Amino acid sequence: MSADLGPLVITRRTGGEPIQTNGETVGRLSDFWSWSFSDLANSTMRGVLAEYLVATALGAAAGTRTEWDTVDIRTPEEWRVEVKSAAYLQSWAQSQPSEILYSIAPASGWDTQIGTTSAEILRRSDVYVFCLLHHQNKQTLDALDLDQWTFYVLPTRVLD
Repeated sequence: MSADLGPLVITRRTGGEPIQTNGETVGRLSDFWSWSFSDLANSTMRGVLAEYLVATALGAAAGTRTEWDTVDIRTPEEWRVEVKSAAYLQSWAQSQPSEILYSIAPASGWDTQIGTTSAEILRRSDVYVFCLLHHQNKQTLDALDLDQWTFYVLPTRVLD
């Protein structure tokens, strides 16, 4: 028997799907999502949220997010978009607000379709979107409030 080791076809889920054992429902996917991904001030989750916000604005959020792709978003018009996220506030205790930094160095890229890393070091996007969660009060921080964000767009050619 040979295994199909190509990319997995991911179906977009709703959150209502059951978590089951022996045919009995013991939870819902939405329970897992709220348990594991509610901390939107965490830098990892904030970054994924920023990608979603940009994908939604560009009309590119219809499918599912591709983890480890060479770019963060591919639009229907075939634009390749790199999304960078930063915030002054983090989930953990801080002695001062975080310094705002974005990593934009050219890099090798993982090709999710064939499962290899490119040896070529470059920027693979057409545009960068720098997302800053600028709000600076932990008591009222809400990453779902777009008024607490600022978005900056820069063509990659400017960086190159």
